[in-house]
Amino acid sequence: MSSGSLPRYIAQRVLLVIPMMFILLTVVFLMLRVAPGDPISASVGGKLSEAAIEVRKTQLGLNRPLIVQYLEYLGQTATFDFGETFTDNRQVTDIIRDNGGATLTLTLGAFLIALGVGIPLGRWAARKRDSARDIVIRVFGIVTYATPIFFVGLLMQLYLARPTGLPTSGIASPRVMFTVGSKPITHILLVDSLLQGDWAAFGDVLLHHLLPCVTLGLMICGVFIRLVRVNLLQTLQSDYVEAARARGIHESRVVRDHAFRNALVPVVTVVGLQAAMMMGGAVLTESTFNWPGLGTQLMHYIQARDYVGVQGIVTFFAVVVAVISVIVDIVNALIDPRVRYE
Repeated sequence: MSSGSLPRYIAQRVLLVIPMMFILLTVVFLMLRVAPGDPISASVGGKLSEAAIEVRKTQLGLNRPLIVQYLEYLGQTATFDFGETFTDNRQVTDIIRDNGGATLTLTLGAFLIALGVGIPLGRWAARKRDSARDIVIRVFGIVTYATPIFFVGLLMQLYLARPTGLPTSGIASPRVMFTVGSKPITHILLVDSLLQGDWAAFGDVLLHHLLPCVTLGLMICGVFIRLVRVNLLQTLQSDYVEAARARGIHESRVVRDHAFRNALVPVVTVVGLQAAMMMGGAVLTESTFNWPGLGTQLMHYIQARDYVGVQGIVTFFAVVVAVISVIVDIVNALIDPRVRYE
């Protein structure tokens, strides 16, 4: 098997997930235990006696040595057992099942908006470098990336939702939550409304997705604008593009057929890096729009100081980011064979 073969490259990237996940899980475990005090006293202190608090600590294994807790945590994560919350006695896997669909549709919708806005604007800016159009697009990308996401969400609610009548809270209207949400099939409300043949519910869910997805998508589209613009400018100066121009090919076709495709290769690489940002942005977006996803649940358990719930959801996010990174590496290798030799 040659050093640049695709199977070898995939095997290397999959094996690299092991140390990556080990580091991520270790950081999550330690960060939730370096804070002073203990989670039981912080969450129920003053409500239970010291003896009852000690009993709760023993039940959760918090009195055991840290290394024992760490090894148990690694073992549970390996079997996708993220524990049980001690504020409402729910399995974290059930929380992920029930609320993960809302976060999934939010992040996917935001990602499609980011690509649909960022890539065309980046391409448009590169074709007219340093023009007024280029400057405006670059400023737009910087502003959308730098503006706090909760502030963008509030602006959307104040200046866009009111004139248009778009919903500003929740994933669907109460009627849809009662008719479709009470009979989940996939726990993804958008999909369930289609499977149940309720087109009115499907349209209602789409309307509720619009503002949150646009808010989160704008945060990421600035990255794509800058990346596409910079890489397209570099590609337009390459020898094969100059050769295409010398053959008399029209400039728009040169950009479309020769430069643009190669300029998109780095964009695929950055997709994996943006996955973590999308997860973090989803937490703030869900809080702003009262979205019933994992971000809202995470904020609830943070406020309740339920470290099992926080640890389980953050661990799940870490696993998702690691898996997305591997998938992006493999897709990148399929698009650009040169990556396999790096």
